[in-house]
Amino acid sequence: MRVIVTGANGFVGRATCAALCDAGHEVTALVRRPGGCGPRVHEQVIADDNFASLTPLPAADVLIHLAARVHVMKDNARDPLGEYRTVNVEGSLNVARAALRAGVKRLVYISSIKALGEAEPGRPWREDDPPAPADPYGITKLEAERRLAGFGREQGVEIVVVRPPLVYGPGVRANFEQLMRAVERGIPLPLGAVDARRSMVYVGNLADAIRLLATRSELTNGVFHVTDGDDLSVAQMIRALAKAFNKPARLLPVPVSWLRAVGALTGRTAQVDRLTSPLRMDSTRLRIDLGWTPPTTVADSLARTVRAFREARG
Repeated sequence: MRVIVTGANGFVGRATCAALCDAGHEVTALVRRPGGCGPRVHEQVIADDNFASLTPLPAADVLIHLAARVHVMKDNARDPLGEYRTVNVEGSLNVARAALRAGVKRLVYISSIKALGEAEPGRPWREDDPPAPADPYGITKLEAERRLAGFGREQGVEIVVVRPPLVYGPGVRANFEQLMRAVERGIPLPLGAVDARRSMVYVGNLADAIRLLATRSELTNGVFHVTDGDDLSVAQMIRALAKAFNKPARLLPVPVSWLRAVGALTGRTAQVDRLTSPLRMDSTRLRIDLGWTPPTTVADSLARTVRAFREARG
């Protein structure tokens, strides 16, 4: 199939393009800066973040929309919600209109667990649960989901929404990379008493699920959650990383109530909540209805992530 991918030279985009090329599909990558997509991908440079001046696209069967204004911990924008809307909502609609002109019959929109909220409703989130996003990123991801669904109904385009949780894998940055550094250095971590489980997805597994949803021949619409299917607590994840590093897991069993008290005193309540509260997703629909199975186990995924982390540092 002929597939267009936005955000193709990002963390998830590169893995998605590789999965599509491996399966024999023809990929055009829409990127802000040339390079980084590999020789099997045709790059088309775009001028702006919200695709307002998008030049005509090549004829295609499917478009995968990964580009977004991502979650920012300290946002200095005057109107953060407005900035997010410009890129994540209006930009997504600009992409959808250009895709329609290119003959695209299916648009796959990569959303986020943030479109649901910061805490689970006492069980893993399901696709049809009432969402409660808590920040501009999550709010605009949900708005984009809904606006694209309406666009699809009006124009006869299949709209597939993919909601991943935390994505990790070779090249991962931010908090996950910091955690790996701490485990490798043998720094004692006060997380041994945390038993709340949180869903994650390996970037290769996510790319494989996106490939399936984008290119399957059957009619495909609606929202799908994608996870590794093996939800670990933070303590379990640290033990798994330590095993991959061949290091001891230095976990201190500090009570969760103490951690939350320290978080409140230091102004880091949100960060502590993310470590100590469960946040799981139910991916039954993708697994049962479509028969998808993650190609890589959690243990192998973490081992590959650690190996790439070590190799990157020489």
